[in-house]
Amino acid sequence: MTFVSTALTGLTATELPVGDLIAEALADAGVTTVFGVVSIHNMPILDAILRQGRIRFVPARGEAGAMNMADAHARVSRSLGVVVTSTGTAAGNAAGAQVEALTAGSPVLHITTQVDVAFMDRDRAAIHDVPRQPDMLKAVSKAYFRIWEARGALATLEAAMSAALSAPSGPVSLEIPVDVQRGTATRPAAPCRPAIVRIVPHAEKLDVAARLIAAAKRPLIFLGGGARGAAAAATALTDRGFAAVTSTNGRAVVPEDHPRSLGAFNMTAEAQALYERADLVLVVGTRLRGNETRNNLMRLPRPTIQIDADASQGGRNYPVDLFIHADADAALDGLLARLPARLDTDAGFPGEVATARA
Repeated sequence: MTFVSTALTGLTATELPVGDLIAEALADAGVTTVFGVVSIHNMPILDAILRQGRIRFVPARGEAGAMNMADAHARVSRSLGVVVTSTGTAAGNAAGAQVEALTAGSPVLHITTQVDVAFMDRDRAAIHDVPRQPDMLKAVSKAYFRIWEARGALATLEAAMSAALSAPSGPVSLEIPVDVQRGTATRPAAPCRPAIVRIVPHAEKLDVAARLIAAAKRPLIFLGGGARGAAAAATALTDRGFAAVTSTNGRAVVPEDHPRSLGAFNMTAEAQALYERADLVLVVGTRLRGNETRNNLMRLPRPTIQIDADASQGGRNYPVDLFIHADADAALDGLLARLPARLDTDAGFPGEVATARA
């Protein structure tokens, strides 16, 4: 069945309603599924998704469930999860589930709406108007964006998608006023493509880290959710002589059945005994949260090398001897290039890992 919108009548081939441009741009960026709840304030976008037929829309009974589904989709597909809600109460309904996505670092784009631009942030009692909605969204988001006018819609959408996908990834909120969704703008000459920012480590720091690792006899790698994009490199380091342990969010970065992996059993007395025997720890993409370190009372080996895409996390929960600000995959690939194919490690260390795990 073909759906034809009266909103398209009289427009040129290069001029489209913003709702249609948003739907087209999401599909061009690789989005295949969108979750959400239909509302009068987001129908220009959802109608366009239906007309174009390139994206599957999955309706939910409530916004919290829609956000949870987008979060799960992002985790399983290792791609951008997208949820569409309405303004006011609807955006608020999604907030609790968005906190979960924020905690897990899930790349989710929360497209929500606003009242007409003329009434935004003015407390004029427009239906569903929440004057401080941006403050709420900022509190539960990695980043927050608002589209103010039709001509800037796609550039702002690209910025929001790029922020969600760039390390450290996380949920991003994008407000689109309903009258802007109905407005028109020019279709771009090239399709929408989010730019994922890659943080490259300093070579000098990698050189120092490689020397410290090469001198260690019982090195340990502690992997968090931020290392999910570096699974191959993390597994290769484990194969070369590291023992591996993960946070809850980092589970299976190194396969759970790897003989050198303790998995996420990171707070047992046996794990503590293993840490005390280790003589170096490489912390990658984890904040070493309290629920995984006995509120930071768990003793970790020294020297400690920390790799994180968020520079503000350096040494926040544990003292570190070397902090490397970088994407996990870039840093671990750099270490692999500097280390021998087999580390000179204690031959009995893997057996200690297996005993601790058992």
